[in-house]
Amino acid sequence: MSELLDAALRRFFAERRETNHHDAELWDALELATEGGKRFRPMLLLSVHEALGGTDLERAAEVAAAMELLHTAFVVHDDVIDGDRVRRGRPNVSGTFAARAASAGADPGRAAGYGDAAGILAGDLALAGAVRLVAGCGAAPDVVTRLLDLLEHALRVSAAGELADVRLSLGTDGADLGTILTMEEHKTAVYSFELPMRAGAVLAGADAATCDRLGELGRLLGVAFQLRDDLDGVFGEEAVTGKSTISDLRAGKCTPLVAHARTTPWWPQIAPFIGDAALGEPEAARVRELLDECGSRGFIEDLAAGYAEAARGVADAVGLEPGLQAWLAATAVRRAA
Repeated sequence: MSELLDAALRRFFAERRETNHHDAELWDALELATEGGKRFRPMLLLSVHEALGGTDLERAAEVAAAMELLHTAFVVHDDVIDGDRVRRGRPNVSGTFAARAASAGADPGRAAGYGDAAGILAGDLALAGAVRLVAGCGAAPDVVTRLLDLLEHALRVSAAGELADVRLSLGTDGADLGTILTMEEHKTAVYSFELPMRAGAVLAGADAATCDRLGELGRLLGVAFQLRDDLDGVFGEEAVTGKSTISDLRAGKCTPLVAHARTTPWWPQIAPFIGDAALGEPEAARVRELLDECGSRGFIEDLAAGYAEAARGVADAVGLEPGLQAWLAATAVRRAA
């Protein structure tokens, strides 16, 4: 399955370079941005498709490639929003173009602006490409319509979730844990889990009830994954996750970890560090100690495990094969960028 997916992505990028030479640099950076990840979203689609008896692997691979392009679009845009210049241990799209501008003699502010512009435009290209791949996958018209409906729904919900994430980071409304979990479901779970699982089922010809249960399963897995991702954003090993363990703290991300800490007596000691743009590693290390001491780390770890356990119950009800269930469970408790 991975060979078909890789071939679909290579074909997509080759065709774009052949038809337009004016934006070759953007396409090169975008293709590089799709490399190095685990590609679990497209593999999730292909695995569900196969588990439900789907046989049209070539069309499924086209739609799976669209899932990877969609993820890449969100990642590239998210890096612009967060002001990050590194992804997976190397310069991201914005970082690459900003460095080029700086090397050409641009002042730091203009170089950063150029990098952000490249990130926005590259993400737009990936997003348009995802829609194009789904629309042209060659499935029956009614199947394509259902897939496009799922894709549009995921786009709308994820956009709302991303904006809510930024709004909560303003620190103006003191959102509770439930509000933040809803934001994370919208921002990540819908497009990362629910969309590929539903799409795989639709391509396999599954009935509506099965598609709905898989959507429920995807939401549970997605929240479990995002909770683990939040923990990695503070406690993870950057060499393993490819994600900074300071940027979320500097940005003042309103994660479930922070929401829980806010309810503890340790919060007055933690609060001054959250949203401090000048936060260094010594201060970040102190925050980690405090988050351990106040029980927030353990609480979120237990919460993630609870969501994963609920997901296993739904997977049993759907009748997914044990091998696929084990893979899904592992995905929910590790970072899958």
